[in-house]
Amino acid sequence: MSSMKTALPMSLLALVIFVGGAAARELRPEAINTASIASIVAGKPKPADPDPAMVRLQVLLDRAGSSPGVIDGLSGENVNKAVAGFEAMNNLPVDGRPDPDVVSRLEGNATIVAPIVESYVVSAEDAKDLDRIPEDYGEKAKMQSLGYTSVAEKLSERFHMGIDLVHALNPASQFAPGDTVWVLDPGPPRQGKVKRIEADRKTGQVLAYAADGSLLAVYPATIGSEDNPAPSGKHKVKGVARMPVYRYDPKRNFKQGKNDKVLTIPKGPNGPVGTVWIDLTEPTYGIHGTPEPKLIDKVGSHGCVRLTNWDAEELAGMVKPGVLVDFVSRSSATPK
Repeated sequence: MSSMKTALPMSLLALVIFVGGAAARELRPEAINTASIASIVAGKPKPADPDPAMVRLQVLLDRAGSSPGVIDGLSGENVNKAVAGFEAMNNLPVDGRPDPDVVSRLEGNATIVAPIVESYVVSAEDAKDLDRIPEDYGEKAKMQSLGYTSVAEKLSERFHMGIDLVHALNPASQFAPGDTVWVLDPGPPRQGKVKRIEADRKTGQVLAYAADGSLLAVYPATIGSEDNPAPSGKHKVKGVARMPVYRYDPKRNFKQGKNDKVLTIPKGPNGPVGTVWIDLTEPTYGIHGTPEPKLIDKVGSHGCVRLTNWDAEELAGMVKPGVLVDFVSRSSATPK
């Protein structure tokens, strides 16, 4: 399959059919770049395929510091929570709906409104160090690393995209070095110094505050589960480990498969705790990444706070030892 070239007319480059069936509608990069998120205010039915306006909304929220998690072009709870976070950050009434005030602020902010979709040339480096990841922890422990399984997966993480959206924008690409593909531009990582973190079990959010009490960033999160609840009360950040190995102890944590011995699972983005571990003063607990970003706040964790890898990395860049981490459980989605 030949590589796509940016010299081709946009009409040829942009013809994109969403993976999943002949009935799926087209998704064009220029449609995302020119979409108006005001169309979402009308409350139209949830699309089965990625909606250009929803992709645009998710990217703008991400750039503004209120993460929607995986950008997939689909409506859902993580988008609603991101809207609520943006409203709180901008002193707007918080209801989690992209109403005209939210739309106006997102679309009118010149610092975050730039082309949503951009071209990217796959490099030889992108195709290096790809792994096949087994499910069994015993087999994982035998590996040197738990890297990405494909170039498409590597790009999906780098640009905060759902893997289906990557393929939807690039249905003909082999993702070989030299191929020009379409990706999203989620903007640079959030900057600042976090003084306090709230992990809200009820709403499934992590909220990061500055010393002056302003809200720096909001992330969707998986915070424990019924079988393995997260800790309660106030704790502190002990430190940050990037590309951590994972110590599996079936007696202390949980049992995976038939593994009944302590194992050391190697580092990598597809490791059990992803690309970063923010260690807490509560033993065995931390804020960390995940190998399955699309499951954030959809499937329970083993007691820790789980974010997408990119959100965990962003948060890790803004914390230092001693930062307060308060586990709360509010009945409202309104960040405080």
